[in-house]
Amino acid sequence: MIIFLLWLALGGLIVGAVARLLLPGPDMIGIPGTILVGIGGSVLGGWVGRLFLGTYGGFIGFLLGVLCAMLILYVLRRSRAA
Repeated sequence: MIIFLLWLALGGLIVGAVARLLLPGPDMIGIPGTILVGIGGSVLGGWVGRLFLGTYGGFIGFLLGVLCAMLILYVLRRSRAA
């Protein structure tokens, strides 16, 4: 269980960091926020991939996870700007 959580955090950090690099701008979320955005993007990307493409892993899954994490970051920024 601990190993699973460590892999989940590492995967979330990678996906969240790539999303933050591709969508530059002011983010005051830090490393824990980046991990949560990455995990959320991965979950949402996996769901979208499974629903529309029939797949949820590999490069397509990673790409969908990053795109969904970018969407979450965008919504987060817009909600804080208001």
